[in-house]
Amino acid sequence: MTAESNPIAVEFVKFCLKRKTVSDWPALYDEMCWVAGHRLFRGWGYYELIANGVSLGIGCADPLLKIAKSVLASTPD
Repeated sequence: MTAESNPIAVEFVKFCLKRKTVSDWPALYDEMCWVAGHRLFRGWGYYELIANGVSLGIGCADPLLKIAKSVLASTPD
């Protein structure tokens, strides 16, 4: 399963976007790292997210960026 098709990844991105209004991808990435570091999503940290197919490694960020763009495009203004 790719991150884009992972419902947990989509839920995680939505959670982060609802927590904080961000203006760009770096700010969203920072928010996702903050959320993971403080275990705010389901009580999960980095390792639990990775175990569920959500990697915040900089080399794995493209799928999360695609999810974010999709979520933002489908969100009414």
